[in-house]
Amino acid sequence: MRQLMNFLRGMVVLRLTGPFPERLINLCAQEGIEFWAMEWPDENTVRLTTRRYTLRRLEELARRAGCTVEREASLGLPQFLGRFRTRYAFLAGLIFALCAVSFLSRFVLVIQVTGNQEVPAAVILSQLRQLGVRPGVYGPGLNRKQLAQELMVQLDDLSWAAVNLHGTRLEVIVREAVKSPERVDESGFFDIVAQADGVITHMETEKGDALVEEGDVVARGDVLISGTVTMEPPLYSELPNRYYQTHARGRVWARTWRFLTAAIPLEATVKDYTGTEKSAWSLNILGRRIKIFGNTSISWPMYDKITTVCQATLPRGENLPLSVSRETFREYQPRAVEVDRDAAQTLLEEQLLRRLRDLIGEDGEVESTQFAARVNGDRLEVTLTAQCLEEIGQERPGVEAENP
Repeated sequence: MRQLMNFLRGMVVLRLTGPFPERLINLCAQEGIEFWAMEWPDENTVRLTTRRYTLRRLEELARRAGCTVEREASLGLPQFLGRFRTRYAFLAGLIFALCAVSFLSRFVLVIQVTGNQEVPAAVILSQLRQLGVRPGVYGPGLNRKQLAQELMVQLDDLSWAAVNLHGTRLEVIVREAVKSPERVDESGFFDIVAQADGVITHMETEKGDALVEEGDVVARGDVLISGTVTMEPPLYSELPNRYYQTHARGRVWARTWRFLTAAIPLEATVKDYTGTEKSAWSLNILGRRIKIFGNTSISWPMYDKITTVCQATLPRGENLPLSVSRETFREYQPRAVEVDRDAAQTLLEEQLLRRLRDLIGEDGEVESTQFAARVNGDRLEVTLTAQCLEEIGQERPGVEAENP
């Protein structure tokens, strides 16, 4: 710390010559003038280092002791700045740079969101932008406590939020709310019906009357579990049956056969680039786009637009609100070519398998598949026949039963 203060205040290296230089040293000690790095080249000469602001007082003591003072070197910040006393442009630029750094460091350049898992950071940043918080905003002017409260009000999925300012970085810490479990809807009268043809393999009835058994063949729309429960009268009584309607629940698995078809044209359009292209450069700073040079008006009928962005980042990987964009426009002419049938058939088969997985759900199982391909006019058609094991039950509003 002392070395830093000496550097800021400035230091001088002096050469003291006289018949009794030790007398001058004693006078400096009595006056409290600090010095260090003392050397004795000979018995009448001493070299030492002292602070710049004590030089005048030391020269007065040297005259009393009959010694001469010779300055050998000047060190420290005052000496460094003194070199630029006649370089006014550089000095003005240095002062402007220091003022700009001290002023611009009070603006927010980076907004960092932490603590979120389900709520996307883009949603939080978008909400902050609506509240007036974005890169380039004046940091000390932000009411961080009020911003955190408004953020929680606007986003129901957040239970807590805090906004902290670290220089040019604004840190937003959030905690997500614990979602309450969904309540089971028990209202209404519903039946469980088949959503596909198949053979029943397994049933789990929770509420309602099961109308089918394992091994039965069902068609789409058949009632599997009825929401109308039959209440039989006491034995040997002549009372009629009564009916109680409820929200039927249960799971029904069946072996099903799915038939899916997809088609693709046998000709496709490709692009032949002519080699003619144009470029335009722009600067994006603090969310504002500034065109540097280049023209984006294109007269070609068909072209591709390719955008390349060079983003400025901090050493830790955080993006700064500064980027340079290059937009390249390339002209092309369309040309029809014949599609490779093997590749097209493979593509359609993959699409059909994805559709099949979506139909049978995550719990479904594909037991076997078979593909058939044929050319129909100018299109290639592929048909998938699949044997699956899946849950086929779905809810459907029931019909109200009348009690006698």
